[in-house]
Amino acid sequence: MEHITLLIGIVIVTALVFDFTNGFHDTANAMATTISTGAMKPKVAVAMSAVLNLVGAFLSVEVAKTISGGIIDEKAGVRPEVIFAGLVGAIVWNLLTWLAGLPSSSSHALFGGLIGATLVSVGTHGVHGDAIVMKVVIPAVAAPIVAGVAATAATRLTYRLSRGRDEKETAKGYRAGQIASAALVSLAHGTNDAQKTMGVITLALVTGGVIAPHSDPPLWVIVSAGLAIALGTYLGGWRIIQTLGKGLTDIRPAQGFAAQTGAATVILASSHIGFALSTTQVCSGAVMGAGLGRKGGVVRWSTAGRMVIAWCLTLPAAGLVSGGAALLADQGSWGVAAVAVLGLGVSGAIWMASRRKPVTSENVNATAPAEPAGVVTAAMQAVAPPPRLNGAGGPPSAGPLAAAAPVASVATVAPVTPAEPAAAAS
Repeated sequence: MEHITLLIGIVIVTALVFDFTNGFHDTANAMATTISTGAMKPKVAVAMSAVLNLVGAFLSVEVAKTISGGIIDEKAGVRPEVIFAGLVGAIVWNLLTWLAGLPSSSSHALFGGLIGATLVSVGTHGVHGDAIVMKVVIPAVAAPIVAGVAATAATRLTYRLSRGRDEKETAKGYRAGQIASAALVSLAHGTNDAQKTMGVITLALVTGGVIAPHSDPPLWVIVSAGLAIALGTYLGGWRIIQTLGKGLTDIRPAQGFAAQTGAATVILASSHIGFALSTTQVCSGAVMGAGLGRKGGVVRWSTAGRMVIAWCLTLPAAGLVSGGAALLADQGSWGVAAVAVLGLGVSGAIWMASRRKPVTSENVNATAPAEPAGVVTAAMQAVAPPPRLNGAGGPPSAGPLAAAAPVASVATVAPVTPAEPAAAAS
């Protein structure tokens, strides 16, 4: 066994930086709906999520094995420089989508980065195409659909079971359920996503001759990856939390509980069999499914469309950036240094741009702008109009005119008091 060289050390540090960005980029997966419904205070929510992310990192290593020896052929001449280039591309894409507030996939950014860098430096024989299709592409398509269908069914079931009861009373129980389900999602996120960084570090150690091929991640790798993702989670990706909690649909406690439970089930099952799926796509699909599962609930399709476009671009975009970084890194030590400087420069510029309109724990629950009802929204409301409110003085259920109203107005069924003229106007 060789000692850890400077280059391998740089790769390990870069992998932990990616793990950190993964943490704050994906905090929304577990906590967006819990925060948006008021079940937990924002800072308390992200603290709980961080602890459970750390715990989840110790539960399994199956996904790490998929990364370290399943997607990239560690015997095909993959060098630490290639892994470094792949990580830089993944980090840059993560930060760009974070700046835009889009819950894109950190996992697919990592996969795209590694694949792009390997194709440029090694060639097609360095990539296991069948593993990419079976363990990345198919789960990427199927998992959010399965989670969305499950969340839609669960949401309709919860409303059916609580039919005739006061929504304010049942909301208390669902908020408690949200806390439990959010904890489960956080645990699942740590189990699936922290392992991806473990796999990358293990791959770097194998290519550098530090450990034998097909080895499990060493304990220090598991601990460091778990701590990095937990720290990133604690800092909170407030921009993406705002998009997923308020910008995609109007989530109520019952819907939040259904969405998180469905997402956690899909993630944990996939982690058990080694599918390195995107927890972001799973949770986003579950939120959309929950939005469609409530009568009168709608999804803001423009936001959903932007998310889907980001999902489709993630693999190729991260691959292109990493491919360019790999070309530069292949030039030798000066090339690796240039990639590091360029990566730091782009990351710093993105951070400076984010300071212009900061999103923090104080304004994360600001109401998203109303989206005018388009064809899809109008059709959904025609099929499932908002329910009639219970209680004295409650307004009647919305009539045909509701289909032409803005989404924010249609989705709000709470009575509007005279002291809230702004809410009525929105």
